[in-house]
Amino acid sequence: MAAESTAQDPQDQSEKPLETHPVDEVLPPWKLFTNGLQHVAAMYAGVVAPPMIVGPAVGLNAKETAFLIGASLFTAGLATLLQTLGVWKIGARLPFVNGVTFAAVTPMVAIGAGRGDEGIAVIFGAIIVAGLLGFAFSGVFCKLLRFFPPLVTGTVIVLIGLSLLPVAFNWAQGGNAKAPDYGSTENIAMAAVTMVIVLVLRRLLSGFLQQIAILIGLVIGTLIAIPVGITDFSAISDADVIGFPTPFHFGAPQFEIGAIISMCIVMLVCMTESTADMLALGKIVDKPADEKTIAGGLRADTLGSALSPLFNGFMASAFAQNVGLVAMTKVRSRFVVAAGGLILVVLGLFPVAASVVSLVPMPVLGGAGIVLFGSVASSGIQTLASAALEKGENAIIVAVSIGVGMIPVAAPEFYHNMPEDLLVVLDSGISTGCLTAIVLNLAFNHLGRRKSSEEAVEEEPALAAAAH
Repeated sequence: MAAESTAQDPQDQSEKPLETHPVDEVLPPWKLFTNGLQHVAAMYAGVVAPPMIVGPAVGLNAKETAFLIGASLFTAGLATLLQTLGVWKIGARLPFVNGVTFAAVTPMVAIGAGRGDEGIAVIFGAIIVAGLLGFAFSGVFCKLLRFFPPLVTGTVIVLIGLSLLPVAFNWAQGGNAKAPDYGSTENIAMAAVTMVIVLVLRRLLSGFLQQIAILIGLVIGTLIAIPVGITDFSAISDADVIGFPTPFHFGAPQFEIGAIISMCIVMLVCMTESTADMLALGKIVDKPADEKTIAGGLRADTLGSALSPLFNGFMASAFAQNVGLVAMTKVRSRFVVAAGGLILVVLGLFPVAASVVSLVPMPVLGGAGIVLFGSVASSGIQTLASAALEKGENAIIVAVSIGVGMIPVAAPEFYHNMPEDLLVVLDSGISTGCLTAIVLNLAFNHLGRRKSSEEAVEEEPALAAAAH
């Protein structure tokens, strides 16, 4: 009997249900909606900013620019759903938000300046080709995972947070440097009040309410901003109730070799940043992003970009600010972000709903953004704590990489004499810092250097885990 009982143990063990990872946990509907809405609030300004810049630059009127904004929200939602839910081998299946990349703004303006609908058609054609080429090479690009040890990923995560902080500072001043009230006492005070509200809510609340402290802070901050006089309600009165982004609204895509090359360079930058973001997010949610995850995520990025122009949207890429939101709230469910993607789709289909979200004043968003983006940098510091900075030249690698990565942030005109094609990479501190960290890590820790027996023993478990 004892032998029979022992023989049954493995079967009993196999019949036990596997515990669901928090990333794959489906929360109750009201938690999905509120947390998803919080993600939308964190990314909304980043999604609408590129079409607001590109539209007027190519010669579109206010109505057509508003159409571009709705299309960007719609396609960002579709790309986020593809990324979080996944189809076949497409999608990281992490709480990973996709939206319109700001890295493409400068080349898009250069491509379409003053050309109206024709300029938009050329931009869309270049994005389609770059997206398809990126999709084809995603499986190869993910092989670079071995070049992203904690020394590199930690540095990149810190740079993501530091590079985003000036965005929050700009929001806190009002968001529009040409506005007469930019940097006014009222704007900065409103940002400070919102930041304090978020901190107080995080300190006093618990459980679910603590998780949505950012959303509550944005609501309270917006209500306070109404009597202050910095809340603009004109967007609601001017918005259409329903507005579907008609496919190829600006005409069939056009293909010009120069525009295609520019967008392919941007795509490489986006793939590099997305890889770094996925590695960062994997550590935050305690589900390390392996080669398969990276490949799926890059396929979602690139395919989402290739399909976006069909609905008049731009190139899709990772939104680092939402990585900070996951780090702060500790809500790791990918279905929460999928709910945010669905909300974005609805906002794209109902412009009047999108206008409600846009009621949040920039200073209020800036106050919350300081907390969010600072959380990203904090996560990077935690990763660097496990990167053995006391060994070899690791500390120097981090120092130089962060220094190079901060150049576009601290001195935006530093590369002003460089060729415009290079500026796509050089103006991204995340990309330059990431490339610097990879090259220095190879130079100091790999090329022409024999590992000691102790280092070899230490690396064996990590290599085994990576192979697994």
